[in-house]
Amino acid sequence: MKPIQVGLLGIGTVGSGVFNVLKRNQSEIQRRAGRGIEITMVADLDTARAQAAVGPSVKVVNDARAIIANPDIEIVIELIGGYGIAKQLVMEAIAAGKHVVTANKALLAVHGTEIFAAAQAKGVMVAFEAAVAGGIPIIKALREGLTANRIQWIAGIINGTTNFILSEMRDKGLDFAAALKDAQALGYAEADPTFDIEGVDAAHKVTLMSAIAYGIPVQFDKAYIEGITKLAAQDIKYAEQLGYRIKLLGITKRVQANGKEGVELRVHPSLIPSKRLIANVEGAMNAVVVHGDAVGTTLYYGKGAGSEPTASAVIADLVDITRLHTADPAHRVPHLAFQPETIHQAMSDLQVLPMSDIVTSYYLRLRVADEAGVLAKVTGILAGAGISIDAVLQREADEVGGEGSTQTDVIILTHDCVESQMNTAIAQMQALSSVLAPITRIRKEELA
Repeated sequence: MKPIQVGLLGIGTVGSGVFNVLKRNQSEIQRRAGRGIEITMVADLDTARAQAAVGPSVKVVNDARAIIANPDIEIVIELIGGYGIAKQLVMEAIAAGKHVVTANKALLAVHGTEIFAAAQAKGVMVAFEAAVAGGIPIIKALREGLTANRIQWIAGIINGTTNFILSEMRDKGLDFAAALKDAQALGYAEADPTFDIEGVDAAHKVTLMSAIAYGIPVQFDKAYIEGITKLAAQDIKYAEQLGYRIKLLGITKRVQANGKEGVELRVHPSLIPSKRLIANVEGAMNAVVVHGDAVGTTLYYGKGAGSEPTASAVIADLVDITRLHTADPAHRVPHLAFQPETIHQAMSDLQVLPMSDIVTSYYLRLRVADEAGVLAKVTGILAGAGISIDAVLQREADEVGGEGSTQTDVIILTHDCVESQMNTAIAQMQALSSVLAPITRIRKEELA
């Protein structure tokens, strides 16, 4: 059978990895797919560099629309990134009847509902395994492997840059700025790392996982997003002393709130018990924990970025499309796991909850005057807000500010409460004259 022809939009780090892995493992991939898969056209603005990367047998153009217009191309791989031209090209490829493979989590998290609807109407597939957690096949696990389950919650370390920074802060006692500088020097962080360190990249990814887990449209605009820029070295140290590690988690849960079922969708630093496997994921690695009612808790671990790990996921999508592209579209695995006609019903049943309704427990660090009665005032405010205390750690003033210091740190771990209760309590504690700096609040997730 004639090989299926593929057009590649963008041959940067991931694109070159896709080309090289596909070429290196060609015979094995063909045996799995049932026919050959060949990249026959590449579009890139730097045509000379692209031609050098793929050799003389592949046609290189500087206009992506030339690939979309080629009737021999059946699959388009989009590796340009961003929301702008990438969206236009994906929609044009779908309109031309091409299947699409993309690693563009930002595009799908913001415009996925429109893109998937267009693909459904045209009878083509949009595959995006590489958009979440790089080489870890988490999309396939959620969409197919765990399809018998009612997914209860997902928690993931899904941004390698931030995990590397937090690992550096813990291992070397660095503050955030120094750890970020190390990450940039080693190539783990971009020159402009905003999307990573502010949690936006992780939010794109958890938005996609939430949609697949619960059969709801992608709703990135409803995600709560908090990055790691305000974390201090002493918080990493205090958490360790209390038996926890701090990780940036993407979390989505199916919960009951105010008598109604809803979905949590949030990204923020979290204290995790050190004994949990995910708490011990270090460096730039990714890990996702999924809890289903039938299977229990499962963990998926691996490289979340990089040329060939991400290429592994892109090529897996190519193989899936090659196997299924002649099948009746109604018999393919739905883009978001649930059959499209049920999505609107699911959306009306499961709303993304505002952060004020979230129930979790907390780590609080207060810089206070080293004087009698401060702790009693603080604990009194928490009790008045209906928040019970799990543990208290008070540092010696000399340890915090040096000999003769008149300030100290009080660290409090709470039991579960509603976020709105904690917001009220923090405002009241912050107003105390004996509280000398903004209160640090980090959410705590037991993941039990």
